[in-house]
Amino acid sequence: MSYISFEKNQLINLENSLNLELVRSNRKGSYASTTIIGCNTRKYHGLLVAPQPQINNDLHVLLSTLDVTLIQRDSEFNLGIHKYPGDNYNPKGHKYIRDFIMGVIPKLVYRVGGAVLSVEKLLSSKSQKVMIKYTLEDAHSPTTLKFSPFLAFRSRHSLSKANTYVNKKFEKVGNGIKVQLYENYSPLFMQFSKTPEYTHVPDWYYKIEYIKEQERGYDYQEDLFVPGYFELPIRKGESIIFSAGLEEVNAGSIGRLFNNEIKRRIPKKNFENCLINAAEQFIVHNHNDVEVIAGFPWFGRWGRDTFIALPGLTLETGQSDTCKAAMKTLLKDLKGPLFPNIGSGDDTAYNSVDAPLWFFWCLQKYAEATKSKKQIWKEFGSKIKMILNGFKAGTDFNIKMQDNGLIYAGMEGKALTWMDAISNGVAVTPRIGFPVEINALWYNAIMFSIEVAALAKDEAFVNDWKEIANIIPASFTKTFWSDARCYLADCVNGDIEDWSIRPNQIFAASLEYSPIDEEKREMVIEKVENELLTTRGLRTLSPRNPAYKGMYGGDQPTRDKQYHQGTVWPWLFGHFVEAYLKIHGKSGWKKMEWYYEQFENAIREHGIGSISEIYDGDPPHRPGGAISQAWSVAEILRVKGLLKKYKK
Repeated sequence: MSYISFEKNQLINLENSLNLELVRSNRKGSYASTTIIGCNTRKYHGLLVAPQPQINNDLHVLLSTLDVTLIQRDSEFNLGIHKYPGDNYNPKGHKYIRDFIMGVIPKLVYRVGGAVLSVEKLLSSKSQKVMIKYTLEDAHSPTTLKFSPFLAFRSRHSLSKANTYVNKKFEKVGNGIKVQLYENYSPLFMQFSKTPEYTHVPDWYYKIEYIKEQERGYDYQEDLFVPGYFELPIRKGESIIFSAGLEEVNAGSIGRLFNNEIKRRIPKKNFENCLINAAEQFIVHNHNDVEVIAGFPWFGRWGRDTFIALPGLTLETGQSDTCKAAMKTLLKDLKGPLFPNIGSGDDTAYNSVDAPLWFFWCLQKYAEATKSKKQIWKEFGSKIKMILNGFKAGTDFNIKMQDNGLIYAGMEGKALTWMDAISNGVAVTPRIGFPVEINALWYNAIMFSIEVAALAKDEAFVNDWKEIANIIPASFTKTFWSDARCYLADCVNGDIEDWSIRPNQIFAASLEYSPIDEEKREMVIEKVENELLTTRGLRTLSPRNPAYKGMYGGDQPTRDKQYHQGTVWPWLFGHFVEAYLKIHGKSGWKKMEWYYEQFENAIREHGIGSISEIYDGDPPHRPGGAISQAWSVAEILRVKGLLKKYKK
């Protein structure tokens, strides 16, 4: 039995199977994603979603899906599935599915009468190409397969609508055809490992519905273009491989290309292997740059997420060079003391107070893992000084160090911390003033900088910043600590003190350099454990708070108001474990291992083989948001490393 598998009753139950999704990306920035039964439920789903830099910086859905029809004795059995208006699913190919097996790659098994057909999908790791292998495992009569490609050729964030501008022409290529629906798009080459017969009957399929977009309050109906269909006879025991990519391939090499890809894959035979597989998918090599995709299927590069995720994604998997390269890529876009929050080029936004501070944490973890603290100042010292001096002097969005050594940040209509939801132009959690984690990160950044500067014998820097570092613990305690409450305020702005119990205080206990003493750290951990800890991470707000939202869902304004008001975030769990083990040592190991083990169930709940972005605050902590999130996967991997360390 495979480590991850689903059987017939789970697969034909659409309420279950349509909530189970797959995603695979490659190092070139493409991805393939759909549900485990092949029914697309999002506009982001597609068998080939690839960059089109000649159009914009976005990813585009080229091949939405591929319907295969099994033909025996003049009877046709369409194994595809699409949703149309009125809760109408047509065709209903899912009723023929018998097994889903996650081996090296996902495999679906269909049974139609005496015929058994297996389907294995694979996205090429180094080229913009998807390959699908069809094997006739059993058959009692002559069998033919018919393939109908559904094409979109549009941004992943939009939907295709029938139009008169579509280019209906095609060109023959080796064992297939080339199509290019619109000008400026890359042509799509659809080829087979065996010569097919192609029939050109271009047509639109109208009002295909995506239920997840409907649930999220977005446009959810799409028209897809089918240029025609391919037919091939197939014998019992024979395999036929379909290839769709942005470049023509030698049809005779398709089988070899498929097999070579299989050999390079890590089999998903246990929880750790699934996490390592998932971690690989966020890393994109773009020429000489290395970038981290924040999550699938709709996120791009985010500065904050990159620095938080890099240690788990790379250092825990033995890829320190990748960690360094990704940091240096983002350093190219440093603007004064600020890193990009989202986007790149002309679309870059710098509205993040914590991305620069997480850079220090990431660099700190890199230096520890590579034992390279003596070299850090030489390589990164100028950027370190630029960021610290920029925060000290003041920069955009009212970010400025005050006389007490703490960082003030924020302005109306902006959300500069990781709790960044905006609803109708208003920040849901504005946190203007002194946010607690920003100042914990600030102190850690200064102390780490002093440490590496001292190793490099930069006495002037050390002397200048030691004076500031020396006053921060007292200022931090005075500003945030309450002896009566025994925990840290979330944000303070003059006389306005927010004592909402949130997870942001945990960073004052998890970071290498903490501005509070051990006794206070222990009380912070206890408060967070009692009010926020779940089997999927930390809640963003205590259930005791009247503003708490225990469920996440609805349209975008509704979701924005729930995003950080009780919703559980797995990435916070890494810092809770780090803080907990620092205080409790090996005596706390068993409890943290139990919580870590609970995440093993999560990889079968939403994005198969990965960890979701968020979960409901209320049990049973239903998954939501992106189906595979970089910092979620990264921090669970980092917890694995922490547990190994403390077990020793």
